[in-house]
Amino acid sequence: MPKRKDKLTSNIGWSISDQINVHGLDLPSEILGHVNLGDMAFMQVTGRRPDPAESVVFNAIAVTLVEHGITPSALVARLTYMGAPESLQAAVAAGLCGLGTVFVGSMEGASRMLYAALPRDQAGQGADLGAIADDVVSDHVAAGRIVPGLGHPVHKPVDPRTPRLFQIAAENGKSGDYVRLMQLIQEKAEAQSGRQLPINATGAIGAICCEFGFPQEIIRGFGVMARAIGLVGHILEETRDPMAYEIWQRTEEEILASSGPDRG
Repeated sequence: MPKRKDKLTSNIGWSISDQINVHGLDLPSEILGHVNLGDMAFMQVTGRRPDPAESVVFNAIAVTLVEHGITPSALVARLTYMGAPESLQAAVAAGLCGLGTVFVGSMEGASRMLYAALPRDQAGQGADLGAIADDVVSDHVAAGRIVPGLGHPVHKPVDPRTPRLFQIAAENGKSGDYVRLMQLIQEKAEAQSGRQLPINATGAIGAICCEFGFPQEIIRGFGVMARAIGLVGHILEETRDPMAYEIWQRTEEEILASSGPDRG
């Protein structure tokens, strides 16, 4: 159990009758109209405003994660909204619950792998990245584990988001040992497996987040922040051009046709 605090404190924000202070800035005069949503998310994690280069890279990460079509999380949100249209927030929450080791949350897995292979205090110190990549891939193969951040069911041989993310990172001083290590891990994994294993967007984001030095425990949270925006858009579309009811009905009909009592 954590030690009991003498006083409860938070460095994020406070308010009184005529003031709202967030990370040491006055919300009405210093944040509103001056700080965009991505920069605000950065502030929530770091406690400071990003510099211009950090802002470009972090906003690119956040925008990448907002939308990727009719994914499982979007489907869950739409189906939940169909059943509980009075609770938009529950539909969004349902969609966010699926951001795990396979979808979106895999960027946390990639960052954990990279930090374990190359601790922060060793980055930029001339480590043999090729040898480290060999060890990472060999360890995953021996354990029968999928290398996080590699492979995509649709985007092959290249996930089109990845080179653009790496380009933006390089142009803004966020492309170092972790990005290079991720690229070497991909090369080694493809060579060992004989399969196309592109660095997917979450693998790229995991590497770039390591370049920022973000704690690995919070990196999945960037996906949660961004995807919530995307799910609100899906729910709005569901109200105008619904598909959830048809998905439910067609699933029932097709299962019945293939395995129901009159089959055969």
